[in-house]
Parts: sequence; C-alpha cells; structure tokens
Amino acid sequence: MGKSQVAGLVTKGERLNKYPKQEGYYFPAEFAWHDATWLSWPHKEDSWPGKIHTIFPFYSQFVRELALSEKVCINVNDVSMMNFAQKQLSLAGADLANIEFFFHPTNDAWCRDHGPAFLVNPQAVQKKVIVDWNINAWGNKYPPFDLDDIIPTLVASHYHIPVFYPGIIMEGGSVDFNGNGTLITSTCCLLNPNRNPNLTQAQIEKYLENFYGVDQVLWVSEGIIGDDTDGHVDDTVRFVNEDTVIAAVEENRNDENYQLLQQNLSELKKMRLLNGKQLNIVELPMPGEVIYQQQRLPASYANFYIANESVIVPTYSSPNDERALQIISSCFPSRKTVGIDSTDIIWGLGSFHCLSQQEPSVPG
Repeated sequence: MGKSQVAGLVTKGERLNKYPKQEGYYFPAEFAWHDATWLSWPHKEDSWPGKIHTIFPFYSQFVRELALSEKVCINVNDVSMMNFAQKQLSLAGADLANIEFFFHPTNDAWCRDHGPAFLVNPQAVQKKVIVDWNINAWGNKYPPFDLDDIIPTLVASHYHIPVFYPGIIMEGGSVDFNGNGTLITSTCCLLNPNRNPNLTQAQIEKYLENFYGVDQVLWVSEGIIGDDTDGHVDDTVRFVNEDTVIAAVEENRNDENYQLLQQNLSELKKMRLLNGKQLNIVELPMPGEVIYQQQRLPASYANFYIANESVIVPTYSSPNDERALQIISSCFPSRKTVGIDSTDIIWGLGSFHCLSQQEPSVPG
C-alpha cells in the first residue's frame, strides 16, 4: 500500500489552510514535555550485519529508561516480533505496563527519520496534527522503504488526527529545534542532490518553515565521517534550550572530523537568533575513532535523546565517555544523564536519537 492509498485511512479534520504554520501549529523542542516516545523495533539484519543479536540488551536498556518517565510506543511487524520484544524488554527490567505495541510493519528501525512528526497548537480544536514527509532511505541507499514511508499516516489513523503531506524528502535526524521559532540543519544533507534535486535552498527553507511552524532556519555545513545520512545534524549540533546548542568538536587535529567540526563551530559563532542574540555554544568532545570491520562508524555523543526525566547518551568505551556525560549533564540540570553503551548499536550507523521520535504534550 503506497502513501496515496494509506492516506485514505486518515480522518481529514477541519483544515482551513494548506500549511500547518498558517493554522498556528509548530514542532516543539525535544526538551519540551512528551506524551510518548515512538520507536520501531529493530529487525533488519542488513542494518547490523552479523551483529543484530548483540544490540537487543542495550536497546532494551534504552526502552527501560524511557518507560520510567513516559509512555513508549513501539511499531512491530507482527505478533511474533512483539513477543520477542516483550521478552527482551522483560529481561532488561522494563515496565511493560508503560509500553504499547502497534502492528505497523517497518523496513528498518530508524524512527527518527520515518516516524510521525507531531505538531501542536494549544488554541486549536484539533490540538495535534502529523506531518508525513516523504522518505527515500537517505538518498535511495537502502531500498525498500515503502513500509517506513507510510508510518506517520498509520499513526495518525490510529489517533484519528489530520495529516499534512509536504511531498518532499525530509528526515527527522536532519533537523533540530529550539522551540521558539528556530530550526537548525545542514547543507551537506538537505542540499544533497539525492534528496530534493529540483529545490533550491530558499525553497527548502520555505517547506521547513511552513510544515514545521518555524520562522528561522540556520545552516551548518558539515556532518561527520562514516555517517551514511550525508550529515544529519543530530550527530553534530543540538539545542539544549532556546538559545544554547551543544556542538560536537574533535580535539585531535589529525582526525578526519577535526576540520569538519571546526567549520561548523565557526559558523555557529556567527549565527544570531530571531531576537538578535548570539548562540550560547557548549563544546562536546567526540569519542574518537570507533571502527568495526575496517569501517569508521559515526560515533557521536551528540546523538543523545532527551526524555521527560532523563537524557540518554550513547557511550563507546572511550576515554571521553565520562567527560561527555558530565558536559551533557551540566546542560540539563533538571534531568538525570544516563549513559548506555552504543558500541554495538552504532554498527547500524546510528544511535539512540536516530532510533526514536518524540510525541510532544500539548502545552496547558
């Protein structure tokens, strides 16, 4: 079933305008309160060749931590996968009462990119809507992706809420938000010709503004080595409050990431927010090289996930692990910082942020 067919399942709702922004909807920052976190249970062996069986204890630790402070919604392909997931989560001590499974078949586990983008408007009759961007598996690298492409609409069908369809390729890991009108992204990803080759930078900005409900788009240039997404910003720059970003930096001048991340840092220092303020920039070290089977993996501490009461940070058995946890902890004084070993998970070329998508609460 393609997107045009599955769209018929959705309650259309009352829509006066073409774009969510025109109706007052916006995408909250990740550090705003969540109703839930959405995940898609990992099952594609080609994403972790020869190693998928090793990730489940660490993935389940991630789910256990999430379920302590919010509902966890997990897409599964069938009853067999749900039973396997429940067993793994039980072994990890997760609270199954706070975990709900949805029979929404997926191609892969990267829910940040294929999951529902929830927008909110506290003043509207329909306080939540979903934006269903198109996906093409990061530039047609990993077909098929037909099941992943319709996940947001299936979620909207379950909730009986309206869906907006921008009709362009967009991935959740390529954008980050301050919750006050500003979005940050990277030119190396969104301007890559394998995404939307017929759109200019200005046109892409207009899509981001109209469908995410923002007023400003900031651009950094670079991603990190080994990142098959062509440079998702969730490995390099993350908002931790309205005017502060964590910026990944490589301290070893001989490392391939050094100049790339220095370029981003230089650009961040020149940026101004809508109110004219400079960004507060907190530098976050990289873990150094993480290599498996002669392949440099995109290991970054910036791929953390902000849950309601914790910040879950990937660690890599690196000497920098503890310092990175301390820096991130200092940025989130009201949340506990939890490090979970991502050495096996990163073989899939992503970590906890890539695997998750928040469902925001509607502000009271």
